[in-house]
Amino acid sequence: MPGQQRVLVVVYALFAIAAGARSAVQIAGGWDEAPLAYGLSAFAALVYLVAAIAFANPGAVGDRVALAAVLIEMAGVLVVGTWSIVAPERFQEATVWSDFGIGYGFVPLVLPFVGLAWIRWGRRAVG
Repeated sequence: MPGQQRVLVVVYALFAIAAGARSAVQIAGGWDEAPLAYGLSAFAALVYLVAAIAFANPGAVGDRVALAAVLIEMAGVLVVGTWSIVAPERFQEATVWSDFGIGYGFVPLVLPFVGLAWIRWGRRAVG
């Protein structure tokens, strides 16, 4: 596995762990407080995990799964990011994608574009 691909897999895996840990703590601490935010954090963790696994498994199937995961991730961060700014009262607690990932240094906003670039050009450049 090329170094750039390894970095991409590690970043996606770290975000899966971070979002998963965040959602586990949030859900265990009181699902009723902010079920939308907590559910979105858990969903984000799942998307990041699927993307990490797909990027770690090159080939036609891996690329298709990675593309689907990255497009879902992109839609999630754009929709949730916009929604959390337009209707902040709906988000009693932040999610990974709230405010376009401000709590994570905007990496959630940039990451799907990096993933798409890797799918489009990265594998061909090293393969």
